[in-house]
Amino acid sequence: MKKKDIKILLVDDEADILEIVGYNLTQEGYQVFTAENGKEAVQKAKKHIPHLIIMDVMMPEMDGMEACEIIRKAPELSQTIITFLTARSEDYSLVAGFDAGADDYITKPIKPKVLVSKVKALLRRLKDEQEGAAENLNVGDIVINREEYKIVKEGVEIILPRKEFELFYLLASKPGKVFKREEILDKVWGNEVVVGGRTIDVHIRKLREKIGEELFKTIKGVGYKFEL
Repeated sequence: MKKKDIKILLVDDEADILEIVGYNLTQEGYQVFTAENGKEAVQKAKKHIPHLIIMDVMMPEMDGMEACEIIRKAPELSQTIITFLTARSEDYSLVAGFDAGADDYITKPIKPKVLVSKVKALLRRLKDEQEGAAENLNVGDIVINREEYKIVKEGVEIILPRKEFELFYLLASKPGKVFKREEILDKVWGNEVVVGGRTIDVHIRKLREKIGEELFKTIKGVGYKFEL
């Protein structure tokens, strides 16, 4: 996919952010659309079907969390990558963002060129997923559906946000392999994306909560390990 075909929706209530970030992304050759609040973001997301949404959290009319939850419920936007760009960096903010369905969490302030590098890494992963095989992974009575980002255990579907699913798929795809933190960051977030160690910790914790401790133990019990 060429850059000119890639659509990015930038959402922020600060005009300076829209102007500066939008300019840098446009200079890279991407199609850039903007919105000033969550309500407008939902409308434009459904209209343009962007490949990536970069969204602030604290905004008038509708905040980023609520907008993200609404967007995630739209089938036509199921493959859209959503990353928050916000000054909020507390653990509970990270957890809330991932619970809302975000794929990544970028903390302000960030230099425009660094943000562009992160955007490239996010979009490269999207390309890899589209070009890669979307085969199911079977582990005992667990079926991991890569195309639909869901896990099925004994007929019960467990839907996971993109990053949680990718992390779980990675752990389950390499029997007996011990994954170090750096390798997890590279495989799931991309080597150009700078994220804190807390990000992995939060995702592991959310995985345990969502898929259940017993299922998590089942995966580990057949030789899947990770090193944090």
